[in-house]
Amino acid sequence: MSQQDFDEAVNEAIDGIPEGLARQMSTMANVAVVVEDEYLPRPGDEPGLELLGLYEGIPLTERGSWWDAGSLPDRISIFRGPILRSCGSREEVVEEIRVTVIHEVAHYFGTDDQRLHELGWG
Repeated sequence: MSQQDFDEAVNEAIDGIPEGLARQMSTMANVAVVVEDEYLPRPGDEPGLELLGLYEGIPLTERGSWWDAGSLPDRISIFRGPILRSCGSREEVVEEIRVTVIHEVAHYFGTDDQRLHELGWG
């Protein structure tokens, strides 16, 4: 899948976020969604860790009066290489992108991995 097709699939997944959630994301704080080629391991990561996506920021459920809306935007990264390697067809890639975007958006709203797995979004 070309970079352009991949980017379009990510944009379609973002556009597919339910309107109420998308509105909350745009009015409560900035959230940048970016496509990166690979996840770069960090100190303390388990060996061989290959993430499909990553949310970085302060989840809404953890923000208090101390939180400054003028802070840097939260960031959702979608990792192209790991997704392409984990899928066997274009349809699988598009579905994995959709699931990954939803999974990372759920982290923005404060949903942890255990609950996402229970809901089938893990």
